[in-house]
Amino acid sequence: MIQLEEVKAELEKSLGVQTELSGSGLLVPKSRLLDVFKFLKENAKYQMDYISNLCAVDYLKQSQIEIVYHLYSMRNKTGPIGIKVRTDRQDCIVPSATPLFRGAEFQEREAFDLYGVKFEGHTDLRRILMWDGFEGFPMRKDYVHEDEDRYVEHP
Repeated sequence: MIQLEEVKAELEKSLGVQTELSGSGLLVPKSRLLDVFKFLKENAKYQMDYISNLCAVDYLKQSQIEIVYHLYSMRNKTGPIGIKVRTDRQDCIVPSATPLFRGAEFQEREAFDLYGVKFEGHTDLRRILMWDGFEGFPMRKDYVHEDEDRYVEHP
């Protein structure tokens, strides 16, 4: 079983990346996201060669969107390692994981379509669930449905 504290220490030692334990994952700076992925994929100890999931979480009150990735090693039969990155809701751009993990392609398109996250370097970033003329991002907490005339905060 992989210990997050150990991964955190190795990332900080090997790459100089300051990480933070965040729930069941490691929060990394978005400017170093691809470095972290490459390290976890190429390091003989981890060999994280499979991305099983990536999703977005909208933190409306903090004005942030968090992207959560789950990496596994098929070779070592270990995982997951959760990696998280945060971005501003207004300038919602993170690097694309597709150069390292082909399986991120459709999942990044889904986060783009539903949350408005732009994945820099994605070769085919377009809507996957909503139609081209659809306005807004329906999974964001401040999305106003067609049959409503204003945003109402629910408890």
